[in-house]
Parts: sequence; C-alpha cells; structure tokens
Amino acid sequence: MSGPFLELVNVNVMRGERAVLHDINLAIQAGEQVALLGPNGCGKSTLLKTMTCELYPLASPKTRVSIFGRERWDLTELKKKLGVAQNEIPGKPMHKITGREAVLTGFFSSSTLWPNLIVTPEMQTRADEVMELIDAVSLRDHVFGEMSAGQQRRILIGRALVASSDCLLLDEPSNTLDLSAQRGLRELLVSLAERQTTIIEITHHIADIIPAMQRVVMMRDGRIVADGAREKLLTEPVLSDLFQTEVRMTEHNGLYHAW
Repeated sequence: MSGPFLELVNVNVMRGERAVLHDINLAIQAGEQVALLGPNGCGKSTLLKTMTCELYPLASPKTRVSIFGRERWDLTELKKKLGVAQNEIPGKPMHKITGREAVLTGFFSSSTLWPNLIVTPEMQTRADEVMELIDAVSLRDHVFGEMSAGQQRRILIGRALVASSDCLLLDEPSNTLDLSAQRGLRELLVSLAERQTTIIEITHHIADIIPAMQRVVMMRDGRIVADGAREKLLTEPVLSDLFQTEVRMTEHNGLYHAW
C-alpha cells in the first residue's frame, strides 16, 4: 500500500455531553508504524474509534476525515480494510470456539461462527495463512476461553488481520499480559512491521513502542501535544511532562523502559 491512510483536520469529538477530542490534526501514511502515547483518559481510544468511524466528529466547515483517501465509506466495506484489535473480547460466545474459528470470525466481525455465516474455502485458507503469520498454528484447535491472556491477544490480532493484512490498529495491546507474553507481542509486531503493515498502536506503556515505530504522537487532555521522531520525544523530560510525574528511562536493543 502507498499514499495516505488517514487525514484528520480540525476534528472535535463529543461523547455524550462531554468534549473528548479537541482540534485534532493528524496525517498518517500507509505503511507507517506509529505509536500514539498518553496517560489514561487522554482520548486515545476515542481517537481510534474516530479512525474506524465508530464515532463521528462535530460538523464544521473546516473539519475533514479521510481514510484511504476517501471521506465517505460504507462501514461494512471499511471494516474489511481495517484490522482492529481492542482490549475487550468480542462477546462471550468466543470463549467456546477454537483459535482457528476465532480468527475466522474476523471476516464477519462476529463473536462466533453463527449458523447463518458461510465460511468459504478461501476464508479457511486465509485463516490458516494468518495463523502461521502470527505463529499461532499450535493454537488452532485450542479453545479460546482456555488460552492464556497472551495467547488470546495473539489470536485477536490474527482475527483483526484475517480480512485486512495491510492495516492494524491496536488499543493497549499489552494490558493484562505477563512479561513473556509482552515479549511475544513485541516480536509479533516486529515481524508485521517488516512486512510493511500499517500499525497504529495506542498505548501508555513505553516498552510497547517497537524500534520500527519511528514516529510518536503524544496526547493529553484530548489534544495532540507532540508529534515527532521517537528519539526526540522518548526522553525523560518530555515523558515526565506528558505523564505529570517524574520518569526515569533505560534503553536496550532499541526498546525503552520507563518507571
């Protein structure tokens, strides 16, 4: 893919009676890997939902939202181009199906393979390809609800990729993961980045930002407060200001750790 993935101009978003996003201006090219960093409650997840058209900005003559170069989308069609992996499991029925079946639900944005859904041979082949891509072939026949949190997260990323391998949106992907699962997640994201997958990762964990993410966008109080190169923004003074607390950092093999 080439060209713009996302263009937001003068975007303001309300949730109920509360303004959550204020004057957002953001452009991301296809093939970029970008970390969206900020404290809890700063509007990161709302911004992701704006990217996927789950939420819409306030109407204004200056406001513009363009996704893959288009301002208007049929949401069913857009879902086929965006792989979204959020924190929550997409419904209790998923706990009873296998890893491969859970990946296949990504074609339908469903929580299980309901009887009215038709899985084609092409879908089955694609699911097997994705299971191999995310190094989850061993989970093919495991029950999703009996998997570890790290294994479930890997399957959910596969579910997000199965219908769209070009663009992946991640919302706090390392939440609930232990240290081993966090490492596995980072290794998976590195392999996807090497395939030129567009990755937008929403996080408040500095260690989630893999070396391929050369661009960091910082948010606070519903606004973008910084947008630039990782080496300029991932510093103790900048992070201390962003999180409003004293931050100390170390670096190892291109990964930053903060406390």
